[in-house]
Amino acid sequence: MRRRTLGVLVVAGAMVVAGGFRVSGAAGPGDWPYWRGPAVDGMAVGDAPLTWSDTQNVAWKTDIPGLGNSSPVLWGDQIFLTTAIPTGAPAAAPATPAPDMGRRGPGGGSGPQPEHRFEVLSLDRKTGKILWQRTATVAAPHEGYHSTYGSFASYSPVTDGKYVYASFGSRGMYVYDLKGALVWKKDFGVQMRMRMAFGEGLGPVIADDKLLLVYDHEGESFMVALDKATGKELWRVARAERTNWAAPLVVDFKGRKQVVVSATNRVRSYDLKDGSLIWECAGLGANTIPHPVRQDDLVLVMSGYQNPKLMAIRLGREGDLTGTDAVVWTNVKANSYTASPVLFDNKFYVLTDNGMLSCYNAKTGEPYYQATRLPKTYSFKSSPVGANGKLYIASENEDVIVVKMGEKFEVLATNTMPGETFIATPAIAGGEIFLRSKARLYCIRGR
Repeated sequence: MRRRTLGVLVVAGAMVVAGGFRVSGAAGPGDWPYWRGPAVDGMAVGDAPLTWSDTQNVAWKTDIPGLGNSSPVLWGDQIFLTTAIPTGAPAAAPATPAPDMGRRGPGGGSGPQPEHRFEVLSLDRKTGKILWQRTATVAAPHEGYHSTYGSFASYSPVTDGKYVYASFGSRGMYVYDLKGALVWKKDFGVQMRMRMAFGEGLGPVIADDKLLLVYDHEGESFMVALDKATGKELWRVARAERTNWAAPLVVDFKGRKQVVVSATNRVRSYDLKDGSLIWECAGLGANTIPHPVRQDDLVLVMSGYQNPKLMAIRLGREGDLTGTDAVVWTNVKANSYTASPVLFDNKFYVLTDNGMLSCYNAKTGEPYYQATRLPKTYSFKSSPVGANGKLYIASENEDVIVVKMGEKFEVLATNTMPGETFIATPAIAGGEIFLRSKARLYCIRGR
């Protein structure tokens, strides 16, 4: 690991919190408006239960129709999530042969898929009852998804407490009020071609009056900012990028709000006001997925597939930062491929797909511990979430492991949910944990 240690400027401001940009200033301690939490750093406000099972501390469980790997978001007494339900109509024959993208292995294929209903649901937080369910659109997708980890509803929704914003990528953007009335919708007419046909899933982001959407794929990639109240396009920038699943991070640095987007060719930062490029930096590898986080004047970005790289990039610079001292420290060992990191108390937690956990000093890159294996062999696609000194890690293998946050590795509990696989990231708010498995949603509530 290469490290450079420089001075740190502490950023003050009402809109800057622990690791990023608050999705909504009105979000309360019981809300979880974005899949990485209210501060966009993987941390919850308050505590959460330490132990449970399929029979202990489960307040309710609700079967969710169809298939969706999107994470639930919370506002007040409502939970919002998305799913895709097959209609039974068979796939149509392609009008023209699909381009050869070199797809092999577990990808879902580039030809037309069976028709689905793309749904947005609201559930009652106290009981798990489905309050409303809306069909955003009915369509036969042009391309499939990863046979094990994908779905046609992998974009997590986001809410500002007034509206719920649900993206289905190539199937369009749909916005509802909290009672389920459609406010506006928008279809960009794009059919994304994802690497290896692994599926779409880069969710929307709210910042001030804007809704940000990134369409990075094997075709013409772009990012667009919409008026979140009306759907009117405010600005659009072309992006010289290939497939990318890393959602943007919006940060306010010295009064200038910028949109940081991780990607394989370049990490880029754009001015939130008009989309103009502020800085860029090459160095990440292929298949960028982990969400960026912020520590004071550093933005930490990561890739973990081919040519893995973790970079801490100093804010306040402009232009091409590749190879400059703006890259404060880097790491190439035990980076996350899929899971997004958690940042709290200047400690940066990174989880690999095969269950190796690391904890770094976010400012210097110094490891407190690195590539430490969890108690048994696990596989992970869900991102960890922290609450009151505890790190919750939901596995594909029935278990949710709870690790003590801090400089020393310590497992506090292993909670088993027989037969369940967790791909979606948990939501934690108001002392409750919401776990979405392949087939159902659980509410874990302490006594």
